[in-house]
Amino acid sequence: MSITSKLKDQLIQQALERKLKNAEAPIARPAARDDIPEAFYRFHLHPGYLQLRIINEGAKKMGIASPFFKQHDGIAGAISQIDGQPYINFASYNYLDLNQHPAVHQAAKDAIDQYGVSVSASRVVSGERPIHRELERAIADAYGVDDAVTFVSGHATNVSTIGHLFGPKDLVLHDELIHNSALQGILLSGAKRLPFAHNNYAALDEILSTQRRQFERVLIVVEGIYSMDGDFPDLPQLIEIKNRHRALLMVDEAHSFGVMGPTGMGIREHFGVAGQDVDIWMGTLSKTLSACGGYIAGEAALIEHLKFLAPGFLYSVGMPAPVAAAALAALNCMQQENQRVQTLQARGQYFLAQAKQRGIDTGHSAGLAIIPAIVGSSLKAARLSAALFAQGMNVQPILYPAVPEKAARLRFFISCEHSEQQIDATLDALQAALRA
Repeated sequence: MSITSKLKDQLIQQALERKLKNAEAPIARPAARDDIPEAFYRFHLHPGYLQLRIINEGAKKMGIASPFFKQHDGIAGAISQIDGQPYINFASYNYLDLNQHPAVHQAAKDAIDQYGVSVSASRVVSGERPIHRELERAIADAYGVDDAVTFVSGHATNVSTIGHLFGPKDLVLHDELIHNSALQGILLSGAKRLPFAHNNYAALDEILSTQRRQFERVLIVVEGIYSMDGDFPDLPQLIEIKNRHRALLMVDEAHSFGVMGPTGMGIREHFGVAGQDVDIWMGTLSKTLSACGGYIAGEAALIEHLKFLAPGFLYSVGMPAPVAAAALAALNCMQQENQRVQTLQARGQYFLAQAKQRGIDTGHSAGLAIIPAIVGSSLKAARLSAALFAQGMNVQPILYPAVPEKAARLRFFISCEHSEQQIDATLDALQAALRA
């Protein structure tokens, strides 16, 4: 890029920042009580929408096409068809390639024939089906705990569970990089929220030492693998801290179940801890298990409580039987075909090593299923994503405000079906684009 082009980009970006700041400014109320500003009842004047328009217009001026909402023509695996063309795909959660496993497909088809495409009611009322309990029993067994309950949405699982179990007299401590769903659940609960520095256990211990006795229940929330950085916490240390302070520990395994541990049983297996050592296990069915929804696993009292009183379960239609059947079949396949987990872990390590060898900043990634390439600005990340896409490689940019502007990145999701040749070709293309 020429100096003139760089200067043009800087001027456009500065103009965008000014416009965004103006869009965030509060709207002055008119003196007359009955003269309501149009911005208070028109969606096209909502501050959030105005910011979105400003960002889109700025990207257009810089010649950057939107990297979002690409239409995949079929199953998104290591290779995906987009607009009729094949791409090496690093933008899907299909870690173990079970989304196209014949047994998973057949289980969903059989469930449609037996139960239909919807259970047509809340499970508490008349939406309960045997396949629900089979799936929940299998999840509980995988964690070595009493029971489990499934929700129709992974995001809603965190929102409803945290939002229901905790209240204004409680404290929720969370890693600063925790997922939005946990933050929304904390907000709903009304509990006091305190973040601690990422994977900083001394900071967590210090907060608990000074704050614990001011609250009734205290919850610590972390992730098994952090979805933006690809690293993971020291689970045994967290267990020791929560036991010493009489707190509760919740682990979000959305990206670690099926990925960590010799047989894919997650961060629990990776560290060799007992399932009962963690109070609330949370996970999703949409990653490794190739379905949709979320789950909570733990002691019987926790699960019974959520089943009868958590709004996100009690007042929601039950999970469609074909979805539950697909998740159960995927879990069975994962346990029976352990080479998928081993191959995924090998490919992740290979990607990480090759990226570092090429001088690519991968942050703190452990090289399991998520590896970032940190490039330092949203504009650069968007351009790199477009450059790779033009060469037949699909990887999404992660832009501000999802991450800090200086930490904007490309995020690579690894599949057990990715070959070393595909990884090399992609990293060579990224290295060349970075140099250019």
